[in-house]
Amino acid sequence: MSSTIPDLSAYLYTHQQLQEAIQGLNDGQLSWKPASDKWSVTEVLSHLADHNIVVSFRIRAIISGASAQLPAFDQDPWVSSAKANEGLASDILVLFHSLLVYNHALFERLSAEDWDKTGVNFKGQTLTLRDVVQSFVAHVQNHLGQIARIKQALEARV
Repeated sequence: MSSTIPDLSAYLYTHQQLQEAIQGLNDGQLSWKPASDKWSVTEVLSHLADHNIVVSFRIRAIISGASAQLPAFDQDPWVSSAKANEGLASDILVLFHSLLVYNHALFERLSAEDWDKTGVNFKGQTLTLRDVVQSFVAHVQNHLGQIARIKQALEARV
């Protein structure tokens, strides 16, 4: 076990990265889909907000010592049922940022031992709190790549 408190700058930076990724895009561009079965930028952001909500629950389950399995979610129905493209990317990012700030305040109150607490994910893997936060950051990085690909496809069509 590591027994250290991780550097959380990458966690907090995810919001700025998302803001920079969508800078200059109008509502039409944000809601444009490269194909009917693909997500728009707004839908990617909606997914990341949903993921942040689920991860926030996982964080609390781990630090509370809950023995329940960490929750998973079916991302496509969550995005489609939320009708994300009818909403605003800016509103989604407000929620995303608020959860980052709220969770970060919690993280600052945790001990090094709290970071070594564990939970079991839907795949049966045991994860530390540290793992969950690092996976969250990596997940955002993956979707930043997806946003870049959507923007490239948008540029290629004009």
